[in-house]
Amino acid sequence: MNSLGRSIPRTLLLLALGFCGTYAHAKDSQIASDTLSVLYDDASHLFTLTDKTSGKTFVKDGRLDNAGAVLGVQPASDSVFGEGQRIAIARSTGGEIGLEVYPNLPFALVRESVANNGKDVLDIPDVTTATFTQDLGKSAKELTFFGTGGMSSGETTPGSYLFLTTAHPESHNGIVTGWITQDRGCGVVFGSATNSKDATQIKARVDYGHLRIAAGKSAALETLAIGYFDDARLGEEAYADAIKKYYAIKLRPPNAAYCTWYDGRNRGGNDADMRKLSKTMAKELKPFGLSIIQIDSGWQAVFANTKRKDHDSIDGCEQRDFERANAQYYPHGMAPVAEALAQDGIATGLWWLPFGRFKDDAAYEKRQDWFVKKADGSVFNAYWGGDCLDLTVPEVRAHLTQIVKLYRSWGVTYFKMDGLWTGTATACNYVNDGYLEDQMNTAEPLHDPFVTQIEAYRSGLKLIRDQAGDDVFFSGCNISQNMRSMCAMGLLDSMRIGPDLTDGVPAGPLRGTRLYFLNGRTWWNDPDPCRIGKATGLEAARLNTSWVALAGQFFLISDWLPTTAPEQIEVLKRTIAHHYGTARPVDAFDRALPNTWLVSDEKSGVRRDVVGLFNWEKEPLNAQYTLEKLGLNSGKTYYAFDFWANTPLPEVSKTFQADCPARSCRVIALRAKEGHPVLVSTSRHVSSGILEVKQERWKDNTLSGISEVVGNDPYELRIMGLSEDGKQWQVAEARVSEGDKAAGVTVEQKHENGLLRVTITASVGREVKWQVRFKNK
Repeated sequence: MNSLGRSIPRTLLLLALGFCGTYAHAKDSQIASDTLSVLYDDASHLFTLTDKTSGKTFVKDGRLDNAGAVLGVQPASDSVFGEGQRIAIARSTGGEIGLEVYPNLPFALVRESVANNGKDVLDIPDVTTATFTQDLGKSAKELTFFGTGGMSSGETTPGSYLFLTTAHPESHNGIVTGWITQDRGCGVVFGSATNSKDATQIKARVDYGHLRIAAGKSAALETLAIGYFDDARLGEEAYADAIKKYYAIKLRPPNAAYCTWYDGRNRGGNDADMRKLSKTMAKELKPFGLSIIQIDSGWQAVFANTKRKDHDSIDGCEQRDFERANAQYYPHGMAPVAEALAQDGIATGLWWLPFGRFKDDAAYEKRQDWFVKKADGSVFNAYWGGDCLDLTVPEVRAHLTQIVKLYRSWGVTYFKMDGLWTGTATACNYVNDGYLEDQMNTAEPLHDPFVTQIEAYRSGLKLIRDQAGDDVFFSGCNISQNMRSMCAMGLLDSMRIGPDLTDGVPAGPLRGTRLYFLNGRTWWNDPDPCRIGKATGLEAARLNTSWVALAGQFFLISDWLPTTAPEQIEVLKRTIAHHYGTARPVDAFDRALPNTWLVSDEKSGVRRDVVGLFNWEKEPLNAQYTLEKLGLNSGKTYYAFDFWANTPLPEVSKTFQADCPARSCRVIALRAKEGHPVLVSTSRHVSSGILEVKQERWKDNTLSGISEVVGNDPYELRIMGLSEDGKQWQVAEARVSEGDKAAGVTVEQKHENGLLRVTITASVGREVKWQVRFKNK
């Protein structure tokens, strides 16, 4: 329980007695953490937030929901964030609001409870927790809003779900406002210019549909975070870290997967094709990280007796018998297929809609009480998703449990769960990014009227997760159908963050960049499968896959691999594995779809940096950044190596500049000069050593390291710095350890215009210890 939850009973008692003597009280109440201070004016009921480092007051005229008498400054004790301070304010209509700060948390938190002091049930559709003016020392037209609705001017925004960042593009200075919790409601944030347009204003609201509070009871609302950051990207990451900490999120590894939906065959596959695909994957790509086949819609059976209309049949999703396989494609069921795939070392995944059914299907004709209702008694239908199941009905929960256990008995270890917003009983708004009306308030209270729609949605996901077991990967799909689906953090491993693939604007990169800070923290961003087929072209295949690889997002492929050209297979080998480095868009807040990323990592003992340039446009791109803007040390000079061109580039100092042809990418590894030979890049993966180099050291004129090598895949070390500061370094010997040598690992070397290429080959995948000894000429 958080500090607010613990303090409500005592506070309400004191209010009832008209006694506030145990609290410190002054005209102004103030608290502070190591990064910011909070001041609340007891007379005007306004709060301000000040950044302690710069002394800048970045939030002014802050108003809280129904703020009443100030109760004073209290210690705050939170099971997640530790020991802090809070300013307690009574709500004039019952309940309490707390402004809180904690050490090592770069946000001020706003926490609110509502008390029902009346005699009837209180039914709350939404609550506007806070409104405030932001001050970044810039006019609204100089600022940018960045949220789920994308980038917009600092004068208006379509509204954003869960968070909204206000940033100055040139400096990256910004304010991040976000809802940390989604336990019972869905938080939204709206931004606009003030009347004078010299500042921006924020309104933070929580939508509940129906938050029902019984007489004499109280309810804690969602937690809002507000913080200032010199680099708003770091603020967004800190916000996601706070969510991760609150929900104790531990994500399962993002092993790359094959999805059957786009491969040009039956979208749900068939028995023979899945076995053939599995053999190809096991032979060609499993050693590189592709280890799952996710069988999409079409595998499942169709109810024979239905009264549904034709308009309910969309993309095969009219098939809602999730307990039987389609006999046309899987005559022996799914268990034998999963067993065959497992023999190849490939995991089986299944697509299904856990929370949407059709009331007119035979199985549900006599189960109308399973569905959410509207005020007129009709069933709440969400277009495409179907009729919304009421997740508080015990029989519905038993039904979901039965399906989960059935899939586990078949050997399924990957659940792709589509149409998730149906669990929130809201309308389909596909494609949904910014805030849209979704009929949240038109659904009647659920079977358990004291459970909100978001609370029911989360409980349904938790039920599936608990029943499935620890070895299942949970993939959600998709927030673009209705952004309320975002309120699943802590209950999924990956989430589709964009609509289906199209030939126009790259939907995955657009939204995957917009929400990059959630990736690897709250879930793995799933941008939908990459396209690599012959019709795509080699440059486009590299563009599609390199972005996913360097951005570190969830990698899926859907081209029919048994007939994919060798050069496209080679592209996959260099991109499908996950590198676990730190990836950030360099030009975030500069443009709606940033084109430059920096990936950095130091886990091998040295710092590695890779710049990815991604040109989605029809015209060539010229990228130019100072090293400081790029995120590198402006006082250093860097070696550079172009991964896809497989060639060294001129040294980089002060400014990074590179051209990128239309609809293509460039992946450039950078390594600071250190006065001796260094490993700049490798052939294994576009992350240029971040993925597989476990250790690198320079000692006694010897460059040594440990690398994870794929069997029968020649592994090349690209070493630069053979001539530096007047020194000429000559290779005396390149070798591997005695154990590696005894296992048949070979090593070769080749000099090339100041570049040393050392090639290591192992017959089976293994960790190889290598050394390159130099002598100084």
